[in-house]
Order: sequence, then C-alpha cells, then structure tokens
Amino acid sequence: MSAAFTVGLSADFRPANGSGTSWGDIGLAELDRAGVTYRFLDQRSPTLRAEQVDGLDAVLFAEPAVDADTVSGDRPPLVLARFGVGLDAVDLAACSEAGVAVTITPDGARRAVATAALTMILAVGHRLLAKDALVRANAWEHKLDLLGQGLTGKRVGVFGLGNIAVELFSLLKPFGTQHWATDPHRTAESAAAIGVTLVDLATLLAECDIIVVTAALTPETLHAIDAELIASMKPNAILVNVARGPIVDVDALAAALHEGRIGGAGLDVFEVEPVPAGHPILSADRTVLSPHALAWTDEMAIGNGASAIRSILDVRAGRTPAYLANPDVLAHPRFRGRLQTAG
Repeated sequence: MSAAFTVGLSADFRPANGSGTSWGDIGLAELDRAGVTYRFLDQRSPTLRAEQVDGLDAVLFAEPAVDADTVSGDRPPLVLARFGVGLDAVDLAACSEAGVAVTITPDGARRAVATAALTMILAVGHRLLAKDALVRANAWEHKLDLLGQGLTGKRVGVFGLGNIAVELFSLLKPFGTQHWATDPHRTAESAAAIGVTLVDLATLLAECDIIVVTAALTPETLHAIDAELIASMKPNAILVNVARGPIVDVDALAAALHEGRIGGAGLDVFEVEPVPAGHPILSADRTVLSPHALAWTDEMAIGNGASAIRSILDVRAGRTPAYLANPDVLAHPRFRGRLQTAG
C-alpha cells in the first residue's frame, strides 16, 4: 500500500473561525494517526466539480451534490464518503461507471436523527413553542388554552422501517407506545420480530396518532404523503418529517394545519430549502420547524465523521467499506484493482 493517500473535505466543512471544522470534531484525528494527508476543497459549490476532486484519493462531503461531471476527470477519487445517508443528490450510476465507490454513514446518523424525531414529537405534542411565546409576551393567563397531547400509549407509525425508525422505537419504549410501520422492503414477520405491526401507507396515515417520515426520497416516495392521505389523518394526529421534504406534499399539509384538520406537524425538511417567504407552512399553528439541522449535534458530527473516515481508511487498506451505496463498483476494474493492490 502506497503511503501517499490524500483526502479532500468539501468546502462546507471549512470553519468560519479557521480551526477545526464547521461541525466541530468529526474525528479527523483518526486520519492523522493513520498518516493520511487531508485538506479542504478550495471553493464551496452546489455540486462537486471534477477540477476540485480529480487527483484526490478520497473526498469526505456533506452538502454538495455529485453528478457525472464530478467523476469525469482523468483520476477521480477512489471513494466519495458521504457525511450522512441521503443520496438523492448523488449520481450513483455515474460513480460506478467511473470506478468510484460511494459510502454513507447510517451508523453515525441513527441515534441523532431518531432523537431529533423524538424532540419534534414532544415539542409539537406539548405545544412548546406556543407556551414559550406566552412567557415572552407575559400572557400567562392564556396558558390553559394550550392543552397538549401526551405520548404514553399512543400509536406511532413510521414511513420507512430502517435504522433510524428502529432506533426511534427503542427511544419510545418507556412511553408504552404502539409501533406501526410502512416499508415495502420489510416482511410482516421481520417487523413483528422487533415488535412492529406492518401496514400499508393509507392505514398508517388513517390510524396512527403520530406519523414519522424516515424513508429515503425515491421516485416511489415523492409526494407519497399527498393531500388525500393527509385528509385521512385523525383530527389530533401529528406528522413529523426528518427524512426528505418532497416525500410530503407541504402545500396540502399547510392547508390541513390552517384549517385545523390535524393536530400539528414537526418539520426538519422541506420540499424547497430555504422555504420561500410567505409560504403558508410558515404561519401554520401547532408547528415546529427546523432548517434541516435538528440533528446537527456533536453526537451526529462525531458519529458521521468517524463512520465516513472508517470507510476511507478501509479503501486505503484494500478493504470493502461497510456501508457501500453502489456495490456494483466492486466489479469495476479500477476499483477492484485498488482493493487487490492495497490488500
């Protein structure tokens, strides 16, 4: 294995104060211990460009998209390590065709995103922001107008029974909640083995007290939660989305909230980010809104960073990384040759 191995960090990791990273500690000391050289990419751009990454052995990236141009250079990176799990802005087919591995960090995001979902559930149910506003306005006389909803014994349904949903159900156990899920990749038996009842999406929306979106954004999940399904929700039901904004028809959701047809919503993601000024979701009652950052914690930073760096070091050592998003790259002569040479 060659001692020369260089890693680039996408420019959104560059700290404003010139030290560390914008996420704090993401585990870069592990690269130091391994003798790996790393540097920030020069310019912040919506999409990683070939001239930014060509010649690097690996790139750790969070914010930018990846397209065919990213990997079109003479020597594209061997691995693009995503700091997170979302791949809707990554052209996996182009990466595989260029012999570039793409990895994700489900182990790092699991607890942080599940905790963010639980935070939304509790904040919306307890009407936290409205009660906070009463204190700031010295309007304590109105506090009895803000009856909240408890969580104990409620039916919680998730759209997408993956790592984050399973972790959320683990966090919910002390509340004695019932656990339902929709996931086409799960069998009823595998769901039942972890105490979850598998149902279709229409049943989930109509019967659950709390619905949490944790699914990946795909052509099948785009606007899957539409006006018709939102109209079927219980009057006191709460919808939480910590996955991807376009899965939920936010216009239909805003209308339901303004008309008082559902109990509330907690959104960390939106169809268009930033949300356009004047959008009705911004003025909807019984909502908690976050700028796609609720899970942005030190726990998320070190978890995602350590996982991404493990993937980079695995490739450096000639090992197949654990969370490979495009396994077909293993058949590409360029990437296969790297594993055989380094190994």
